[in-house]
Amino acid sequence: MAREPTGVSGVVLAAGAASRFGEPKQRILLPQVLERLAAAELDETVVIAGAHELELDAGKRARLVYCTDWDRGPGASLRAGLAALRPEARSAVVCLADGPLLSPAAVARVIDAWRRGIGLLLAASYDGTRDHPVLIDRSLWSAIPDDGGRALPTQLVDCSDLPPPGDINTKHDLARLGTVSAR
Repeated sequence: MAREPTGVSGVVLAAGAASRFGEPKQRILLPQVLERLAAAELDETVVIAGAHELELDAGKRARLVYCTDWDRGPGASLRAGLAALRPEARSAVVCLADGPLLSPAAVARVIDAWRRGIGLLLAASYDGTRDHPVLIDRSLWSAIPDDGGRALPTQLVDCSDLPPPGDINTKHDLARLGTVSAR
């Protein structure tokens, strides 16, 4: 039985050069991020590639979109992802390919806050620090600057009881990661 559309889509930013990591970290971390997003109630998920060629497993519910001007900044990649979403998408949950500990519960929390009218741009926060996932209402999609949505007014959604998604920039970060189950 098909589930009812939610009006919420997912965008995974994976276009960066990964220069500090020394190789395309997206290829290592993306499968875990997509697995965690699959547990969320999203109508679709797009992965934004740029600096490196990426492939998605055939069984994943995601589609690959290339951003040719990824080097202009994260906003360019984000705009490419938003433009690729279905016309019926009313909002987008955005996360990073290098955040493999993304919690499906944090995704659900920002979606719930948006549905309750808390704000048009929402970000999960962990002990008061803004992080991912971020939810952007369609009405703001055309306002995304080249440096991304960080400069736009954001409502924080407390997710301090959940693990933050992680931010893997180096191989040392990856070695420290360990395993944390999705919750």
